[in-house]
Amino acid sequence: MSESVVKVPEVFNAVTVFVDRHVAEGRASKTAIHYEGQRITYQQVLEGVNRVGNFLLDLGIEMENRVLLLLLDCPEFVYSFFGAIKAGAVPIPTNTLMKPQDYLYFLNDSRAKVAIVSEALVGNIEAVRGELKYLKHLVVVGNAGPDQLSFQSLFDTASPKLEAVETSKDDAAFWLYSSGTTGFPKGTVHLHHDMVVCAEYYAKGILGIGENDLTYSVAKLFFAYGLGNGLYFPFYVGASTVLNPHRPEPQRIFETIDRYQPTLFFCVPTAYAGLLAVEGAEQKYNLSSIRQAVSAGEALPKALYERWKERFKSEILDGIGSTEILHIFISNRPGQSRPGSSGQIVPGYQAKIVDENGNPVPDGEVGSLWISGDSIALMYW
Repeated sequence: MSESVVKVPEVFNAVTVFVDRHVAEGRASKTAIHYEGQRITYQQVLEGVNRVGNFLLDLGIEMENRVLLLLLDCPEFVYSFFGAIKAGAVPIPTNTLMKPQDYLYFLNDSRAKVAIVSEALVGNIEAVRGELKYLKHLVVVGNAGPDQLSFQSLFDTASPKLEAVETSKDDAAFWLYSSGTTGFPKGTVHLHHDMVVCAEYYAKGILGIGENDLTYSVAKLFFAYGLGNGLYFPFYVGASTVLNPHRPEPQRIFETIDRYQPTLFFCVPTAYAGLLAVEGAEQKYNLSSIRQAVSAGEALPKALYERWKERFKSEILDGIGSTEILHIFISNRPGQSRPGSSGQIVPGYQAKIVDENGNPVPDGEVGSLWISGDSIALMYW
């Protein structure tokens, strides 16, 4: 499929599709997020998004200004990510496992004027705050200290009504920093239409996601993989997501599945191996709700696939994605998985394997994988 079949209007703010639309279509009272025993509805999400968008505008954020998000997986992440986009700003979800010097780099490189940070992580920013050239406001989810703003106070006093800023489908919507395997991490600039493309081609086209699904992703929201799995995939179709702020340890993953009964489970091979190491888990925990398990992030060994299917009775769909392309572009198909294979090209993308001069290599020879598709980042910052 060489032609893009996803039609997005020229004037387009992604939040109108991923948030606003669900209330307009009658899903206001439907649970959007399961979080630590709470159920948060689409109406609450809409109001939360609007409140964050408004308080960012009140803090002086303008179109295209960057807003760094250093947040554990929580409802405030959702409100901040979509709230910034709705206000015309550009959120940057950031890896929560880095060191202060990394955040110094991210903040100075992106020139973010505002950072929204979980209380447990704010020490990483304070450690380098004197070296930050552009940061004006440090907003803390939790207890704010000196020279910090309280997310909750700003949130409570902001208006729950906000019209989406008029943006183009090709405007920058958010950045994700690459893992920096070749030098410093690079800011990959994603556009307003990119999430729609991935949700349409992969989440709907391959997984068949619908509004009755419940997603749970072991990969966190700051990863490109987790951002789709746990946020914009379910929010594209009016489904529900389970968010968990804790470290993804095997027992906690099993308990989360057992408690919430997700239908789509997204994981990575290392974590699948950790789950398989738990003896007697198939007797102790109920995984029968999972209609599809997914793996990405690294190659899934054939042995892991087979052991998982034998013990937990669900097929794992392995695939390849990247920060630059935003989500999975090569994937196995439900009911047709080939263990040890990364699958077939996802419709909507094109692939070729080439030599160092860009010429296609014969079958069976090693080369570099080239991908084209409409969700690829505009550029590196």
